Amino acid sequence: MDTAGYLRRLGLAQAAPSAAGLRALHAAHVERVAYEALQIWLDRPTTVDPLESAARIIGGRGGYCYHLNGAFSALATALGYQVTRHVGGVQTRGAEPGVIANHLVLTVRGLPDEANPGGEWLVDVGLGDALHEPLPLVAGSYVQGPFTYGLRPSEVAPGGWRFDHDPSGSFAGMDFGLAATDMSAFTAMHEHLSTSPTSGFVRVLSVQRRDAKGVDSLRGLRLSRVGTWADAITLDTAGDFYAALDDIFNLPLDDVEAEDRDKLWRKVHSAHETWLTSA
Repeated sequence: MDTAGYLRRLGLAQAAPSAAGLRALHAAHVERVAYEALQIWLDRPTTVDPLESAARIIGGRGGYCYHLNGAFSALATALGYQVTRHVGGVQTRGAEPGVIANHLVLTVRGLPDEANPGGEWLVDVGLGDALHEPLPLVAGSYVQGPFTYGLRPSEVAPGGWRFDHDPSGSFAGMDFGLAATDMSAFTAMHEHLSTSPTSGFVRVLSVQRRDAKGVDSLRGLRLSRVGTWADAITLDTAGDFYAALDDIFNLPLDDVEAEDRDKLWRKVHSAHETWLTSA
């Protein structure tokens, strides 16, 4: 992996592992690397291989949880952090919680500081509109910017943990077990999420970018901001759509030719209209 190139993408210099360094890596990643599923809409299949994901991120793109957390785990390991991957389950609002491998979770250990003497951290750069920085792997309530999160023992993963999202978030919460896993645990669910007509990633385009003060979200053609202030608009033209991707989400799509841009716009616009009708 091109560790130096990855750090340049994040705007950081290499440093020895530390709790402060982990926070800086995490914050830079969610601010500069968007949570996005554009590869699905461009008909460009991906895998859950962390090195493939890292190469795509270094090239200016993002991904969803398997890509973002997978690549981040490879980067952090290369930098000397003690990283473990876990099987998780994101719960949408109104659904039952469960560890169904629709989410890859990371923990990092061996980094005690004043706020977290035990030195274990929940690390998740792949939750879209959730964490800006790692959380101490300690039960409690945590405030990051305008959002309040909860961390408590899981009721569905014995010995594991439950992350409760802020009420304004896009999902209810996430559970994960503490057993270590490899990326093969996510292959089948990745195939489903990236190809099934029932997948939210397939039905409606989703792009999100977190910063210290809130989150920007693009769902279909509806662009919204939640944080210290809130607003939402609909992107009515292809020009507005691509300008938002570039200016707000740091996705200039330099790797997409004009013909494919036209095709992408038509697909997103059509799906947005269908989504509005069904809603």
